[in-house]
Amino acid sequence: MTVRTPGLEGLGLSDPMFWTRPQAQREAAFAHLRSLPAPTHFPEVEVPFIKGGDGYWALVRHADVVEASRRPEVFSNEPTSNSISDMPGYLARFFGSMINMDDPRHAKIRRIVSRAFTPRMLSRLDRRIEETAREIVDDVLRGRGTGDFVEDVAARLPLKIICDMMGIPESERRMVLERSNTILGIGDPEYGVGGEDVSQISRINVGLALTRLLDAGMELQLLIRRLGRERRRRPGDDLVTALVSGNVDGEHLTDQELGSFFILLVVAGNETTRNAISHGLKLLTVNEDQRALLLSDPEAHLPGAVEEIVRYATPVIQFRRTLTRDTVLNGHPLSEGEKVLLFYNSANRDEAVFTDPDRFDITRSPNPHVGFGGPGPHFCLGANLARREITVMLRELYTRLPALRSTAPPDRLLSGFINGIKHLPYKV
Repeated sequence: MTVRTPGLEGLGLSDPMFWTRPQAQREAAFAHLRSLPAPTHFPEVEVPFIKGGDGYWALVRHADVVEASRRPEVFSNEPTSNSISDMPGYLARFFGSMINMDDPRHAKIRRIVSRAFTPRMLSRLDRRIEETAREIVDDVLRGRGTGDFVEDVAARLPLKIICDMMGIPESERRMVLERSNTILGIGDPEYGVGGEDVSQISRINVGLALTRLLDAGMELQLLIRRLGRERRRRPGDDLVTALVSGNVDGEHLTDQELGSFFILLVVAGNETTRNAISHGLKLLTVNEDQRALLLSDPEAHLPGAVEEIVRYATPVIQFRRTLTRDTVLNGHPLSEGEKVLLFYNSANRDEAVFTDPDRFDITRSPNPHVGFGGPGPHFCLGANLARREITVMLRELYTRLPALRSTAPPDRLLSGFINGIKHLPYKV
C-alpha cells in the first residue's frame, strides 16, 4: 500500500528522494503516519545488484517500537537489522555483526565485547576523553581549524577514543574515519553513489557504491585482523588484546567476528556520536533560549541537554526486524516472514509520550526517548560512553567558547538510516 499524503508520494519512506525533503515536511509525514489506526506498509525500492522483497511495515509509534524491541524472539534481528533488503553474502562477510544476530550467538558475542563498556572501563576513559576534548578546543582557539565543525570538533573526539580503545596506530586513523563515512554514506552522492542527481540511480553508480562499500569493509577487516595477530603474539593494554585473549568463559571471537565487531564499533561509536555533537551545535544555535539556559548553569543542565539532543536529532533513524511467527502488535496482525522497520525518529516525536515533541527543551523530564534503541538485548552497548563523550565535549565547548554558533544550515547526509551532518560552518 502506498500512502497518499504530502511528503510520501511514490514509494514513500523507501524513496531516497523523501530523505532530501525539508525536515519539517518529513516530520509532518511521520506525524500523519502516527495518526493512522494501524502501521502502514511500504514497498521496497528496486536497487540494482540487491535482491528486494515484499516491502515492510513502518512502526512509527513509541509504544510499537518499544514492544517490538522487548520481543526479540518474535521481532528478529536475523537475517539483518541494518538494511531493508536482505544482505547478500558478499556483504555479510564484512557487515554481519552482532546487531544482525539473535541469541544465543548474539549473547555470546555481547558477553565478550561488553567488557569494554563496564563502569570500570569507562571510568578509565574519563581522563582520556577530557584531555582530548581540551586539546580539540585548544586547537579551535588557536585558529587551527578548517571552519567546519564536523571536521574540527565533532568527528575528532569519538574517533580518537575508539581508536585508542582498540590500539589503532595514528597512521591508520584517517583511513578509519574515511571508511566509516563510506559505509554509512553509501546512498550519499559525496560518499557513495558517485553522482549529484540522487533521483537517477543507475546500475553504474550503484555498482560503484557497492564496490566502495566492499573495499571499505575489506580495509577495516584487514586492519583489525592484522592487529589481532600482533596482539596474540604481543598482548597490549587495549581492547583488541582483550577480544582475542579468549579469557571470557573460555570464549573468543573468530577473525570474522572480530572484524565485523570492529566495523560496528567504528561506525556506530564514531559516526553516531559525532552526529549528536554536530546536531547539538545546530540546535543550541537556533534555540537561543535553550543555549542561554545551558550557559547559565552547565553542570545542572548538561545531562538534560544530552538526552534532549539525542531525542530530537535521533542519529540512528531506524532498524529492521523480521517476524519469526504470526503475531499481533497494537491490535494489528503481522505474519511470519514479514519485515518491520522501527522508526526511532518518529517514536521520539510521538505526541502520546512527549509533550510538544517538536520543541527542543533541555529541561524535558521525563524523557523516555529511544535514541539509543528500544529496551531489550539490542539496546546500544555504547550508550553510556556516547553520553559521556557528548557531555564532556559540550562542557568544554560552552565553558570556553560561550559565543560558539553555527553560521549556516548543515550539509546533511542523504540517508534514511543515519541522520547525519557532513559539514557545518561555525564561528567562535
